[in-house]
Amino acid sequence: MSLTENMVLESLKKLIDPNTDKNLVDTKSVKSIDIVDDKPNLKVCLGYPAKNFAETLNHMIIDRLSSDEIPCGTVEVTWKIESHSVQKSLQPMQNIKNVIAVASGKGGVGKSTTAVNLALALAGEGSNVGILDADIYGPSQPRMLGLSGQPDSQDGKSLEPMENYGLQAMSIGFLIDEETPMIWRGPMVTQALEQLLTDTQWRDLDYLIIDLPPGTGDVQLTLAQKIPVSGAVIVTTPQDIALLDARKGLKMFEKVEVPVLGIVENMSLHICSKCGNEESIFGEGGGSSLAEESKVDLLGKLPLDKSIREQTDAGKPSVAFEPSGRIAEIYGEIARKAAGKLAAQAKDYSAKFPKIVIDNN
Repeated sequence: MSLTENMVLESLKKLIDPNTDKNLVDTKSVKSIDIVDDKPNLKVCLGYPAKNFAETLNHMIIDRLSSDEIPCGTVEVTWKIESHSVQKSLQPMQNIKNVIAVASGKGGVGKSTTAVNLALALAGEGSNVGILDADIYGPSQPRMLGLSGQPDSQDGKSLEPMENYGLQAMSIGFLIDEETPMIWRGPMVTQALEQLLTDTQWRDLDYLIIDLPPGTGDVQLTLAQKIPVSGAVIVTTPQDIALLDARKGLKMFEKVEVPVLGIVENMSLHICSKCGNEESIFGEGGGSSLAEESKVDLLGKLPLDKSIREQTDAGKPSVAFEPSGRIAEIYGEIARKAAGKLAAQAKDYSAKFPKIVIDNN
C-alpha cells in the first residue's frame, strides 16, 4: 500500500507537543507533507519560538512515524509568532505582538527575577523580546539587567528603550536616581506606567514582558483596563501565605478576562551546597495544588538557589550568565510552555481586515 498524506496525519495526531499539550495536527502546525519514494518530507511551523526545542521535536516526529512503520524523509521545524487576542475593549499595540504580564499576589517570591529570566529565555528561543518594569515604587530591572544611565530621545517626546543581553527594556529606574523614593499617589503611578509603555519606541517585539508590582492595586487595574494583555504568568512559592495571595492575583486576571498561561513555583526546593540534602523550606506541592484547583498549568518549579540571587544582584541574570546551566534550562522550559500556551489561544486578526473609510464627498 502506498503511503498517503492522511496516514501521516493520523500518525502525527498521536504526538503531543509538550509545550501546548496538543498534537501538531490540531494546532495546525503541519504546513506541508510531500511524499517522495514513499517517504514524507514534512514542514512544521510552530506558533512559539523553539530554537532550543526544534531538534528535539524533529526526533520526536521521526520516532512517532517510525512507530507506525512510516520511514521519514526530511523534517523542517520553524516557527512564526502571531499576535493573539486581548481584552474585548482593546486592540494589540503597534510594534508589540503580545504582552505577557508577570504577577504575584505578594512581594518577596522572586517575581522580578522570574520576569527577567523569562524574557531572556524567550529571546534565547529565537524571538524579539522587551521588558517593562511596571514597579514604579521599587524598580529593580535596571540593576538586574546591569543597565545604568538614561534612555535617549530622538524626537524629544518619546524614549528609546535601553538594551542589554538582547532585550529592549524600560523602567522608571532609568529616569530617576536609584536611591530616590517615589512619593506618588495612585493616579500619578498609573499615568507613569501608561507613559512608559506608550511613549517608548519599542521595535517589532514578539513579546513584551511586564514585571508588575506585587498585589492587586491601581497598577494592576490600569493594566487590566487600558493595556492590551495577551496572557499572564503567576509567580508564587509553596508557602501557604504566598499561595493565598497568588490565588487573589489569579482571580483578578480571570475577572478582567486575561487568560492565565500558568503558574511558576519559585523556591520550591533547597539543596544544601555542602551536603546535598534536599529540603522543602517553604512547604511542598503548593504550586501544583493551586494550578490543579484553578485549572491552569504549572509551568515549572525553580529551586531556592544562591546563584540565582547572586547573579541577578550583579546584573547578570542566570539565563544570560550561564545559558547552558540547569537553572537556564528550567527557565527555557517555562518560557516555551508559556509561549506554547499563548500560541494555542485565539489569534488577533484585526490587522488583516481592511479598514473601511466612508467618504461623504
